Amino acid sequence: MRLFPLFADLAGRDVLVVGGGAVAARKTAALLEAGARVTVGAPAFERGLHDLAAQGRVQLRHGPFEPRWLDAAWLVVAATDDRAVNAAVRDAATARRLWVNVVDDPELSAFQVPAVVDRAPLVIAISSGGAAPVLARRVRERLETMFDPSLGELAALAGRSREAIRAAFPDMPARRAFYDELWEGEVAALLRDGRPAEAEAALAAALSRPVTARPGQLVVLGTGTGQPGELTLAGLRALNEADEIHHHPSVPHAILTLARRDAELESTVAAAEPTTAQWQAWASLAAGGACIVVAATGAGPALPTGDASALQAMVGAGVVVRVVRGVS
Repeated sequence: MRLFPLFADLAGRDVLVVGGGAVAARKTAALLEAGARVTVGAPAFERGLHDLAAQGRVQLRHGPFEPRWLDAAWLVVAATDDRAVNAAVRDAATARRLWVNVVDDPELSAFQVPAVVDRAPLVIAISSGGAAPVLARRVRERLETMFDPSLGELAALAGRSREAIRAAFPDMPARRAFYDELWEGEVAALLRDGRPAEAEAALAAALSRPVTARPGQLVVLGTGTGQPGELTLAGLRALNEADEIHHHPSVPHAILTLARRDAELESTVAAAEPTTAQWQAWASLAAGGACIVVAATGAGPALPTGDASALQAMVGAGVVVRVVRGVS
């Protein structure tokens, strides 16, 4: 990952856009939507920018770029059709340690503006690091069809209920299980049907129900060839649910980065066939309510006596055992 992904809060902050054409107008509109205070500087401006200035939404600076335009800026966008001017803007901004984007010129840019799927407050950003912006847009188009517009309402409802959810589910595994149900269950379905009041009532009812402890899980995961694109959907879900991942050293870093950020990673699977003592230790962790993933490349770690039922007998009825084989 060459670029660090970042969402910037620009509400009430000054941003300078250099350029007066259609590209500058598009960037200005996006910045205004994010709540920025936008100043646009150029020798001439298209009509849309004049209209925004007449409405008091932007400030216009007439003339060629001057470094003093940067005095109040937090962020800078260079959107002219003259690379020399864009380079001058970049140099002046860099000298002041300001973040600058030069539209369609990753070589001159300190940050890239991603393609966006907007389900506010849920926002999905896609970037190719400037290498293939058309591909990023194609991915955005695909994602637009995958994520229902009601996801924004669901995210907003979850945000308004965050403190109530934390109070009802102080235990993190139980809270995570509640959120899984929230994203996939009745509340989400009601919002998709356009019934927000009923969705809010369903969420309140779910919070008032007694807390049911989530059973522990012991997941035996095969990662196949180690290519992230070949990992099965069940394997990806296991990595996202894991509290701890115990893996063979051969499991690639690219696979492990797909796990939850707060999952503990331990390279404790020293052989393709873990010892009985290791299985017992992992079973004990799962019995405490954790989701423990034991991973290796290929089809995955060898099971005790080669049989999933032997592992289930070891962990007991209170723990869910899942075997997710990789494609070798």
